[in-house]
Amino acid sequence: MKHRIFTTRFASVYPLYVAKAERKGRTRAEVDEIIRWLTGFSQAELEARIAEGADFETFFAQAPRPNPARAEIKGLICGVRVEEVAEPLMREIRYLDKLIDELARGKAMAKILRTAQDAGRG
Repeated sequence: MKHRIFTTRFASVYPLYVAKAERKGRTRAEVDEIIRWLTGFSQAELEARIAEGADFETFFAQAPRPNPARAEIKGLICGVRVEEVAEPLMREIRYLDKLIDELARGKAMAKILRTAQDAGRG
């Protein structure tokens, strides 16, 4: 049986990510940057997925270039270690949750996007 989040429309959760960030003084642009970094979507592609109402399963399946550095995302989200989530789609969703959480906690974008060690590439 599929987890309910897989069939939840990404567009229904996206405003919650933005609201969480904005409550902590961060911006929608930063949320979008995180999503683009994670998935490889362009801004136009991201906006199209939101507009068309893609569910999480479709959203991540259509991600053109999942960032290989996402494997460096570690830690707890909702009491679960991100790196230990066995189901691949759930792990992708938890990666996104973790990055948004780091943004809301005030972490620098370079740290969130794991660019400190590979600055200058890409």
